[in-house]
Amino acid sequence: MGVRRKSREIAIQTLYSLDFAEKNEFLQELGWIFLYKANMDNIMLDQKIKEGTRIYEFAEFLLKNSIQNIIKIDEEIAKNSQNWSMERLALLDKSVLRIAIGEILFTDTPHTIIMNEAIEISKKFCSEGSGKFINGILNAISKNKV
Repeated sequence: MGVRRKSREIAIQTLYSLDFAEKNEFLQELGWIFLYKANMDNIMLDQKIKEGTRIYEFAEFLLKNSIQNIIKIDEEIAKNSQNWSMERLALLDKSVLRIAIGEILFTDTPHTIIMNEAIEISKKFCSEGSGKFINGILNAISKNKV
């Protein structure tokens, strides 16, 4: 598995784990930026990946990018997921979309690579129909960005 694929998987797993973090007042004030680091470090430790490696650095970049732009990313998901509210989306599908859309909107990585990676990761972690759903949303966003 390549460095970027592994980084994307870790970023998605970390973002997904944040949906289950205890959201007391103190943590809400600090926001996801604070929480992601501890969650990502736990996932990295579990997978024996050290801080400072290319996998770690790219995963952290993807997470920061997505978290810092979460409002814009969620607007794009809502705009391009006809008949689906954000609340109805599976949390793991939403995490895959957030990381991929953040990369489409705010990096120079070719959209086809990002879309392919998101679909392959969804096949590994998400439900059977997720790949088509994720592909549809990412394809619509990619076409609108060009």
